[in-house]
Amino acid sequence: MAFDAVIFDFGGVITASPFEAFNRLEAERGLPQDFVRSVNRLNPDGNAWALFERAEIDAATFDRMFAEEARALGHDLEGGAVLAVLAGAVRPAMVRALDVLKAQGYRLGCITNNVPTGHGAGMARSGDAADEMERIFARFEHVIESSKAGVRKPDPRIYQMMCEALALEPACCVYLDDLGINCKPAAMLGMHAIKVTSGEQALADLSAVLGVAL
Repeated sequence: MAFDAVIFDFGGVITASPFEAFNRLEAERGLPQDFVRSVNRLNPDGNAWALFERAEIDAATFDRMFAEEARALGHDLEGGAVLAVLAGAVRPAMVRALDVLKAQGYRLGCITNNVPTGHGAGMARSGDAADEMERIFARFEHVIESSKAGVRKPDPRIYQMMCEALALEPACCVYLDDLGINCKPAAMLGMHAIKVTSGEQALADLSAVLGVAL
């Protein structure tokens, strides 16, 4: 099947997974591995992380609420410490792939769950054209940020918003995300979803789907 657009998640796809940074923070603090993910799994649509990604609370409130949620699980960890390590390292091969895809005529979109503070892979865009992340975002025809849209993945509405912005049917789009829970609604809408476990795997799978060497 021919596709017209490739839609990317940002953190964990264009950049390394933030979960790697969370694991380092947990090790430094003597916390159980994947503790941050455990906190975020509780009340996933109404916890501190969900509210912050929809810009319904500010950074100070997130810091306090996350700390309360962490204490409820028996450990001390402030939200500010989690935000401090959120931005992941850029994967250069993924950025090169964006340029190849664009040269091949594919339309590029980005749907990112992020927070309305700072800038980086998991944070709101800075607007600084000289910033590395901004130069990457500029490659996309359209970007939807949860912190600005007021809706976050895996809500199907955010994928529909992208299709409307590109004026394309879901079946014309390939979608890449490092979380299966975010791939599922994309696939249910009709997109070809690719779950990303590494940069190399993502590029291999995308190359196979599109028939383009990446």
